[in-house]
Amino acid sequence: MKISYNTWSYSSFFVWVPSYTLDETIKRIARLGYDGIEIGAAAPHAYPAHLGADRRAQVRDLLQEHDIALSSMLPAPSGGPGNNPASPYIEERRATVAHYKELAELVAFWGGKTLIYLPGWSIFGTSRRQAWAWSREVLTEVADAIAHTGVTLVIEPTSHDTNLCMSADDAIELMQDVDRPNVKLMFDTFHVNYSREVNTDYVYKMGADLKHIHISDNDRLPPGQGVVDFPSTVDALLDVGFDGYLTMETGFHRRGIEPDQDAREGIEYLRPLVDRKLAERANRK
Repeated sequence: MKISYNTWSYSSFFVWVPSYTLDETIKRIARLGYDGIEIGAAAPHAYPAHLGADRRAQVRDLLQEHDIALSSMLPAPSGGPGNNPASPYIEERRATVAHYKELAELVAFWGGKTLIYLPGWSIFGTSRRQAWAWSREVLTEVADAIAHTGVTLVIEPTSHDTNLCMSADDAIELMQDVDRPNVKLMFDTFHVNYSREVNTDYVYKMGADLKHIHISDNDRLPPGQGVVDFPSTVDALLDVGFDGYLTMETGFHRRGIEPDQDAREGIEYLRPLVDRKLAERANRK
């Protein structure tokens, strides 16, 4: 298992400050010893419309220079564009398809393999059945359109933020409805804790289809600083043979955090935990 860090706490997503360039963010995360970086598709870092060919090449070169992989990318589920695949407005759904297609090309160009799919939210007046159908149609179209890139879409259930895809079972159902080889699953320990569910249940339910995971303690704290049972979660991930990225998605929920401290505390807790659990497995053999 490899460890990566999401860029939200270094950007202006959710909270406008503090905010750093993507160049500075890559340098800092690499210096802290992370294997990968998860880049959010929002200004000032990586909103596709703001990235010309030269800038895209600069970012690719920066990742290579600092020996840090692009673990994944994800869209910003808010702001002017919305990017809601379950929107009642066809124009927004079409724009969302175009956004995901462009992100997949960007992921591939930067050497990544994973793009997070947020199924969206049902707007008042739209039935869940209809919202689900629209999201399924968007995901199916995107999956078919990006198949040539080698990028996998991973469905994230987000109980804290949505009213559509909120659980492991919801994500599994959507994956099965779409039935495409490049559509798999992920989950975020923050959302599992919010809904008072059990992380290991998600791991075992998703099994071999689990390709990515967001790590966060309650209240978006670094792991080990709250109530989430991460030792059991790592054990379960080893049980199912998970070999993707454990990605910190922490510290972006309020003003006043210190991103370097947040990133440092996360890896200082998680790296030894993973190493210890691997050693325990090896000693049993």
